[in-house]
Amino acid sequence: MQIIILCLLILISDTSENSSALYVVNVERNGKIIYTWKGNQRNTHIGLYDRQTKQNEHLYMFERDLHIISCSVNSERTLLAVSFRQYTEEERVSRLLQSVSKYLTLLIEIHPINNVRVLKAVDSCVRVQFLYPDEGRCTSTESRLLLASEDKYIEQFDIHVVAEEEHKVVIQNSGQLPRARVADDLIWAQWDMMEQRLFYIVPKLESHLDISVHDTRLKLVNFGYDYCQDREVAPKSLNLQVFTSKAGGLCVCCSLASDIPDEITYSIYFLHKGYNKTFTVSLERAETHQLKEVAFLNLDYYVAAYLPGQFLHLLNIQHPDLLCYSLFLTGEDARVDMLPSCSIQSPLVSTVLDCCAGSIYAVSISDTALLQFLRNSKQDSERLAALHCALLCVGSTTDLETQIIWWISENLSTCHTFDPIQEFIIASLYCRMCPEMHNLDKLLPYTSLLDWIGVIPGVTCATDIISLPILGVQNSKGFWDKLNSNLESVKYAEPHLHYHNNVLRREWLNLSEEKEERRTTAYLRNILENAKKVLSHLDTWDCEERLTPLFQEEDYQQQLLMGLMVSQLKDHLMRHLQYVGKKKIDQIVLDYVANLLNLIHRMMKEVWRRYELHSCVFCFDKRGSAAEFAVFHIMSRILEAANGMCLPLPPGFHTLHLGLGVRCLPLHTLLHYIDTGVLHLTEVCVRKLLKDLDNTEKNEKLKFSIITRLPEALGQKVYQFWNHPVNANFIARKYVKLLLQKLGNGQCSRPVPERHSVPVEFLPLNYLTNTLAGIENQGLHPCEKEDHVNTRFVEETALRHTMMLLGLKYS
Repeated sequence: MQIIILCLLILISDTSENSSALYVVNVERNGKIIYTWKGNQRNTHIGLYDRQTKQNEHLYMFERDLHIISCSVNSERTLLAVSFRQYTEEERVSRLLQSVSKYLTLLIEIHPINNVRVLKAVDSCVRVQFLYPDEGRCTSTESRLLLASEDKYIEQFDIHVVAEEEHKVVIQNSGQLPRARVADDLIWAQWDMMEQRLFYIVPKLESHLDISVHDTRLKLVNFGYDYCQDREVAPKSLNLQVFTSKAGGLCVCCSLASDIPDEITYSIYFLHKGYNKTFTVSLERAETHQLKEVAFLNLDYYVAAYLPGQFLHLLNIQHPDLLCYSLFLTGEDARVDMLPSCSIQSPLVSTVLDCCAGSIYAVSISDTALLQFLRNSKQDSERLAALHCALLCVGSTTDLETQIIWWISENLSTCHTFDPIQEFIIASLYCRMCPEMHNLDKLLPYTSLLDWIGVIPGVTCATDIISLPILGVQNSKGFWDKLNSNLESVKYAEPHLHYHNNVLRREWLNLSEEKEERRTTAYLRNILENAKKVLSHLDTWDCEERLTPLFQEEDYQQQLLMGLMVSQLKDHLMRHLQYVGKKKIDQIVLDYVANLLNLIHRMMKEVWRRYELHSCVFCFDKRGSAAEFAVFHIMSRILEAANGMCLPLPPGFHTLHLGLGVRCLPLHTLLHYIDTGVLHLTEVCVRKLLKDLDNTEKNEKLKFSIITRLPEALGQKVYQFWNHPVNANFIARKYVKLLLQKLGNGQCSRPVPERHSVPVEFLPLNYLTNTLAGIENQGLHPCEKEDHVNTRFVEETALRHTMMLLGLKYS
């Protein structure tokens, strides 16, 4: 199984001569690849491959067999800079060419092919790289060229061109080209093609990174690829690379020397977070002679540390705080077939260059392989990392979400350190919402975990705080603006910026416990209005999609929670995104809560479809099937997950859950679930249960057990649907209790009149009915809306129940 998929990018065809091996020598900002090959006359050709159009363009030919070291073409494709080796040391001695320079660097006019100018003729290797203007900028008459020398300096040439007759483009000045030193005494430098940034290290500058830079050879990264020189790793060169991400991540990856032969150590400095992590990996097969240095790959959302034949470590750049978000693969899982065991580099995001073969590959993380890995994983750390990688990196698709939901339904009891339902909901919401706006990723939760104390077998990790970089960029835009925003978040304790549900839970409980007469305040009306707006977002759903009977009733408690969540999330975003505007934040919040309900509905729909359930869950005359019991168990876990994070549920969820519980559970278990709050009594389900079930002894016991557990307000609504003496007895007792409470409150002051119309001489009952009649006569009737409930109803119910207990007939 392979997590990483590669596709060969450079496919050269239709060359005019029978070509020998092709080698990539550079990748420009626009993604175009410069390559070289030898013709049948041993001429040296330079070509350009366009990844978008899949077309090749011949740039230049040398009528000699040259070893091209570095090559770059400007954005207008009018100038070509080439660095090559003229002779080896042995060739110079044999030809008595000691005074001839070993290396030559040329600037060539190629539109059309015209003049050639020598930039460098030296004995040290030189790498060349044109700077590219921002996309959309008009064609310029000026080109800038960087030259990086093995003599540990970088300089910049400013080249002006003019257009002459017949569309010729020539260099303007015939004299020496203007140039300026960029840096001296280098030990390491890297060119970032996509963002046109130069990173370098010089010993005389203070370094806040704990990296030894003494006695190291110069190493140039992404300044072209000399496939001959890169075959062997320089023993004293610094294996270090800088990666940036679209979200403003800045990482320094460094492989460190280890004194233990069967261990590899590497560090990732998350400069945008203010700390670094140093990993020590115990190798499974310590074959020292086969080991190469760790290669670092840029996958935008992840940085991959790769050691062929040993491990592949995907590190989450956005959320590197918890180790469980890093996907560490070994053995067959870490195998990447197309990549060799020699030196590789990552010149662009999601690309890999095979420096030995001179081939470049597109890299992607396979969702199919991730799902397979998720299914086969035995450890929570692997499951959680694969789940987040699938949702946040690969991106949520309908098919991917379906596969994950199916996996969750099968593995609810196998995850011990995290709740897969909570992680699925929160990570999916984060993935859907964060692209809408910059900085939203710092305010919305991305996980349900506050910490994680697990371990990854074979890997130890040490975390150290480092100084935040100081940016001197004026009018920063794009990457620099996002990086600065990340640094500001770290300064102001980033974990506290993420929305949390503590206040929401407390407020919801307070509102839920308030008396009915207090629920007409303006604040409460606003909360319920928020809930209506959320539900209106879901009205466009196709009724055919509603395989589960959700969103078909009102649920006051859930609407209260929805409205509160809208209100508090809106306040949270307004504190940190004032510049966005209230209207936009309102839309974001409504979308967030609506997407939350949509995800829970989506889970229910997939589970419903998988177990082939129908509307029979609301037929109480039969017991539930094994499939219904499985769905009931999943719904119980969804409820547990929602309660744990104080998340609202779709209206109708509790009715559906209770209906399945009545069908699937024995009575004592059903009542225990009701008493402990796992099952919630709803008016829709109780009313249907009272109406549809006949009055057998078993059903009477079930109905009476349900009736006695109903809240008073709900009981008043559903008592009338059960025409049975047991229910009448219960209603009568409730009526007596209410009247006697009024009597105890001193609301009855006149003497109770004698009653002579009672047909049965039963003195305790006679006294009770006289007392109740007196209270009724004072206008303290507690059930005006239910005229059939009065003292006469109480009297008849008591007599009927007494006769039933004595086994006598009541006429």
